[in-house]
Amino acid sequence: MSLVKFRKRPFGRLIGSDFFDLDDFFEDRIWDPKLLKGRFWNGKTTVPAMNIMETDNDYEIELAAPGYNKKDFKVTMENGCLKISAEKSTSKEEKEGDYTRREFSHDSFERSLQLPDSIKDDDVEAKYNDGILRFKLAKKEEAKKQKPKIIEVS
Repeated sequence: MSLVKFRKRPFGRLIGSDFFDLDDFFEDRIWDPKLLKGRFWNGKTTVPAMNIMETDNDYEIELAAPGYNKKDFKVTMENGCLKISAEKSTSKEEKEGDYTRREFSHDSFERSLQLPDSIKDDDVEAKYNDGILRFKLAKKEEAKKQKPKIIEVS
């Protein structure tokens, strides 16, 4: 089994990869990072880290998304593209004496992966536990690694 941490890579390396991260591809090529680091934006994103592992029979994806509930996620797969998004909002209000204190937050993210053709679209499992969203994507039979055939030399 090989473990691959998905990171931003130069354009040439993305083409040869089995998984094409659509979000990372466009992020650095369209926006000028100097424009985004102004006084209204601190330069931090809420895009969760992702690991992709390949075994002989399937691909396994782990997405770090602590603080969410299962109901916060929306996962779709269409035309070979796996789209993972989540959204949550919280608000709290305290009234004491002459003042009212309100706190609120809104967190969301979206990740999109173009999947390889070797995946069975109808055999995808997703589980969320301990802040990690895990996917298991089964490979088609012809894509599974087969043991080498031993040929005797005479």
